[in-house]
Amino acid sequence: DQQQKGKDGTIKNAIKLHDNLVVESVLTPTPTRTTACVSSQVGCSLDCKFCATAQIKRMRNLNPDEIYDQVVVMDQQSQLYFNRPLSNIVFMGMGEPLMNYNNMIKAVDKITDPKGLGMSPSRITVSTSGIPKMIKKMGDDQVRFGLAVSLHSARQELRQNIMPFAEKFPLEELSSALLYWYEKTSSPVTFEYVVWDGINDQEEDINALVDFCTSIHCKVN
Repeated sequence: DQQQKGKDGTIKNAIKLHDNLVVESVLTPTPTRTTACVSSQVGCSLDCKFCATAQIKRMRNLNPDEIYDQVVVMDQQSQLYFNRPLSNIVFMGMGEPLMNYNNMIKAVDKITDPKGLGMSPSRITVSTSGIPKMIKKMGDDQVRFGLAVSLHSARQELRQNIMPFAEKFPLEELSSALLYWYEKTSSPVTFEYVVWDGINDQEEDINALVDFCTSIHCKVN
């Protein structure tokens, strides 16, 4: 495990796995909490243009223990450097967690188990690029963690330009899956929207985002 520490207290970890592959995880402190950002895959099979991990081909999925161990390391760091246990976990590191679904779920089960870290599922958020079939599966499984979707545009043509894989997953299908998710879990979704000057910040982009969010229980980050 190699560490880099930022001036704001952020700790970036490079963790070498048993086969010498490396994944990254990040511990971010605020005055009231510490959040662990964990990886689910080595590399990623998606092709989002803004993401550094997308430049690395997906080499393999992480197994449940490799995901869990990232959290354990950051819980120890939180207690050592900030005198409090880890408060939140976000699956926003390397990889698409819904493309390693079974292992991600097993890791979450271990994290929330009293014999593991005993963390409440409500303190865990899984961030996805938006795979409708798997979002519906999470609804069927009635998972108890939060869901965040990397949206960045509510206009299909622009979204698939930013995130080319999104051509296979139209916004209509994503919207339908998120309505299903809420119906099954009663849990709102968080949309992640990075604003890029002159790309997705025009009036038509704002109007499209408002329209897209109207029918979905959500907040926009």
